Amino acid sequence: MSDSKPSARETAAFAGLVKADLRPDAPAATKIGVRGLRKRFAVKGRPVDALAGIDLDIRTGEFFCVVGPSGCGKTTLLRILAGLDTQTAGDIRVSRDQPVQASNPQTSAERPLNAMIFQEQSIFPWMNVRDNVAFGLKARGIPRNERYRIVEPYVRKVGLEGFADALPHQLSGGMKQRVSIARAFANDPEILLMDEPFAALDEQTKLILQTELIRIWEETRKTVVYVTHSIDEAIVLSDRIMVMSARPGRIKEIIDVADVFARPRLVETVKSSPQYGEVFGRVWALLRDEVVGRPEQLLSHVR
Repeated sequence: MSDSKPSARETAAFAGLVKADLRPDAPAATKIGVRGLRKRFAVKGRPVDALAGIDLDIRTGEFFCVVGPSGCGKTTLLRILAGLDTQTAGDIRVSRDQPVQASNPQTSAERPLNAMIFQEQSIFPWMNVRDNVAFGLKARGIPRNERYRIVEPYVRKVGLEGFADALPHQLSGGMKQRVSIARAFANDPEILLMDEPFAALDEQTKLILQTELIRIWEETRKTVVYVTHSIDEAIVLSDRIMVMSARPGRIKEIIDVADVFARPRLVETVKSSPQYGEVFGRVWALLRDEVVGRPEQLLSHVR
């Protein structure tokens, strides 16, 4: 974990202040519509295609997971949705909710479109837990008393009651990611973008945070786009899993997990069911062809 100061662009992303180039005219049942999305980078003057022709609809209130080989463009797709990067071609449309104004009319702070939780623990080392969780609200101009009122239940929901005045150096890695999750939900974005937020955590902490994330999400039903290398995690959390090909990233298949595991959902129930092994095998069969010959990727997908 690094306590270095996040970039200004990343700071704006997890505050929900980055304005992505999303057109507000997707069908109402579809929160995010992606058509013909391509991304090309220039590496030492040589073109490298990261994404090739992504066509995708993500439903309103859906927990949508993305898995694929390393370097297939998963995080690139997420960064484009967050407004941290721009596509080379194609178009992204979003169905906006009605703007929600802050309770103080002097702020005119609209509800943000999205917030992002990064793989790295991106909390400010000089702020206590309460102020870290309230950062997005402060950036939107919401007065201190009001933002503290808003964040208090989220601090409690993620299991940090009694730690509101603690500084990051007094927290474990799992507790720091709890702060990031609380901050994202407290800012009340329409879309929550998560880039492998639990990848660096031990297995026990990961299981606890997966359970807490599901519980909080089921209360809010926000649209979530969640990138992970872990098939296990994708099955436990998602309504649907998008499996991507190796670079340039394309959609191999989208698997409907909600047809197999209904909501509400318990992590331990999912993992102990016979259907879990069937879904795992189906996803791995799609990934296996993409990572054959690249053994360094194998453990990241099957852990």
